[in-house]
This record gives sequence, C-alpha cells and structure tokens, in this order.
Amino acid sequence: MAEKSFKYMIVGGGVAAGYAAREFGKQGFNPGELAIISKEAVAPYERPALSKAYLFPEGTARLPGFHVCVGSGGERLAPEWYKEKGIELILSTEIVKADLATKTLISAAGEIFKYQILIIATGSTVIKLSDFGVQGADAKNIFYLREIDDADKLVEAIKAKKNGKAVVVGGGYIGLELSAALRINNIDVSMVYPEPWCMPRLFTADIAAFYEGYYAIKGINIIKGTVAVGFTADSNGQVKEVKLKDGRVLEADIVVVGVGGRPLTTLFKGQVAEEKGGIKTDAFFRTSVPDVYAVGDVATFPLKLYNEIRRVEHVDHARKSAEQAVQAIKSSEEGKTVEEYDYLPYFYSRAFDLSWQFYGDNVGDTVLFGDNDPKSPKPKFGSYWIKDGKVVGAFLEGGSPDENKAIAKVARVQPSIQNLDQLTKEGLSFAAKI
Repeated sequence: MAEKSFKYMIVGGGVAAGYAAREFGKQGFNPGELAIISKEAVAPYERPALSKAYLFPEGTARLPGFHVCVGSGGERLAPEWYKEKGIELILSTEIVKADLATKTLISAAGEIFKYQILIIATGSTVIKLSDFGVQGADAKNIFYLREIDDADKLVEAIKAKKNGKAVVVGGGYIGLELSAALRINNIDVSMVYPEPWCMPRLFTADIAAFYEGYYAIKGINIIKGTVAVGFTADSNGQVKEVKLKDGRVLEADIVVVGVGGRPLTTLFKGQVAEEKGGIKTDAFFRTSVPDVYAVGDVATFPLKLYNEIRRVEHVDHARKSAEQAVQAIKSSEEGKTVEEYDYLPYFYSRAFDLSWQFYGDNVGDTVLFGDNDPKSPKPKFGSYWIKDGKVVGAFLEGGSPDENKAIAKVARVQPSIQNLDQLTKEGLSFAAKI
C-alpha cells in the first residue's frame, strides 16, 4: 500500500486531538502538514456529553452539536473546519503497530503512515467485566460507555426497554451520571458498588452521603459493599439477571458497567519510558523519544503545584495538555520557549439538578460547610482539604460561576489556616476573601 506522509501526526481522535488541531490552527501550519488518525467514524467531539445530554429524553445532544471545542466555550470544529484548514482527518482507522524508531504507524488495513512529529492522544479504554472472567458478562444489553457508538447502543436499549429495569455496576463518575440519565428516562435503577460510599477516589463520606441520599429520593436503589459476580441471559441472549457476591439476584433489562478505564499505551510499550501506568513526559509533554509527545489520559507528567509526577484522567487536562504540547512544538521550531505546564487539578460533574466542581488535591483533613441536606430545595455545600496548615483542595455543590472561581483560587493559592472550626464557620465566605 502507498505510504502517506505528514509533518505532524496525532494518533487518537478524542478531545485532546481536537484541541491540538485548534491550537495548530492558531499557531499556523501549511495545509497538508497535519493529520489526525482515529478509529472512531466521526470528527473529535466533547466526550462528556455522552454520559449526560446524549442520553436525555428531551433537549438531547447530537452531533454536530457537540464537536470540540464547544465544551470550553470555543468554536465548534465540524468536519468542514478540518477540510478548510487542510487537516487530513483519517477516520475509522485503527493503528495496530507503531515503530517510533522509523517514525512509522501501520493501520489494521495495512496502510503505512510516516510522520516527523507525533502526538500520542490515544486516551483510555474501559475495563470490562469479561477481563476478569465474570460469568455471563458477554450477554446482550450489557453496556460500557466510552465512544459515541456505545452511547448509540445504549440509547436504542433505553427506547426498547421502556420503563424497564437497569443495574448500574460501579459507583464512580460513570455510575453516578448514567444512573441519573437512566432515571430521567423513567428506568428503574439499582446501583451496585463494593466501596463503602460512592466516588471514593474523590468524595469524603460526608460528601457522598449527600449524593446517595439525593439519589435515593429520586428512586435509585443503592447497594453498597458487594459486586456483580455473574449474569444470566434469556433465550435471546439478552441479560435478565445480575448475581451479586452477597447472594442477591437483581432483575435487569439493561446493565451499564463503569468500573474504570486504562490508558491506551500498548502500541508504544518498550519504545518509550513509562511511569505510573502512563507514558512519562516532561512539562512540555515531550516523551523520552525525540519528536514524540503524549497528552491527555496517557501522559504521566510533572504536576508543578505539588512537585510530583501524576497521570490525570479528565477532559480539562486533555484539552490543556494538548494545547501545551502544540505550543511547545511550534515554539521549539521557532527557537522560542513556552512556560512549563502548571496544572491545577479540576473535576466536575452534573446529574439531575446537581452540579459540583472540585479543584486541587483531596489530601489531609477535611471540613464540611453549608446546606448538605438532600431534601433541601436548593442544596449548596462544600468541603475544604487541609494539609500542613494550608488549604489544598476545595469542593462545591451548587456554586455560581463566581463562587466556583473563588474555590479554584483557594486551591491554587493554598492559604494558611490555623483554626478548622473557624474555616467551617466561614465556609464559602473564606474563599470569597482570598
């Protein structure tokens, strides 16, 4: 097969790829120099929509409405934009071999792609129950959510199983957002997770108690401290029951699994330095191999604020790391320098009428402030994390844009605090005065 050659190549077609393309557009390049290779069939889009408005019965999000970069208030890059800019979008193309020494990528169809500079933006893949040999995990109507194809299949099942029963396996991001989306569609929902409370990697027990209480009021049945160990299917091969480790059996027309993801780095194993499960980079997202950059979920990078190396799986970092890498590429070509990446960790979620934001680091002691009664008509509460006498993290449910900016500033500035009781009393007003 004929070779295709590009100066810049982005492998992966998710959020990071789209934001990198926009940054190339800002920095300037010649038509035909840049290609994006994606195994998905559509141009880069804002992935968070899949677990939210894409599944809503009304006000539904559909492409081209949520192509990047609308998620951060930017222009929408429809497929035509790439064409106008002279960017080659190579879709429905899976790369199966990467040879970084010869700067070559090979697709499943045998196509050969050569590059001068590569940006690895392959993102994550979902962890499947079949990976652990869970019995019956290949039954029909057991869903995972990562790509638009997954969301389309789930939408079809929601329509086909009208007013049916769903079991959501996992109590993290996907579990909480999809339980809400299914409930809004009038599906009877049970959530199952092994931990003592939901979102344990971020939430304290106090924060989690609010969301579990709110979900219970919405009619979601929460089952904690156990896991799904098997599934039974009907004669059509469709899932009908979920067997739990504690012996209970739940009826299910739909099962959605959200038990985490893993970064897609297999193509590059043994060719590039790795750390903490990702590809090790510097503050400009350069890897150990010259002319190869890694961004988003796959990158393990220096988190300057905490003087440590981390890997961050979140859309905000995917966007910002992609922009940083492109700025670094272009500035090095021009003999200039860019500032080191100085990221403030940021996570958010929206479900039902709720909306929370978190900034910083969730380590140390915590204080809880505000109205965290799940029955409140407009609950508004938050938490601060305090380590070594400094506020290092802040969480807020129900905040206004200005209030969210204020807690972000607290996490960035890390003000000193002597009295935790005083901090509890001041609550949000503490953030407002920083």
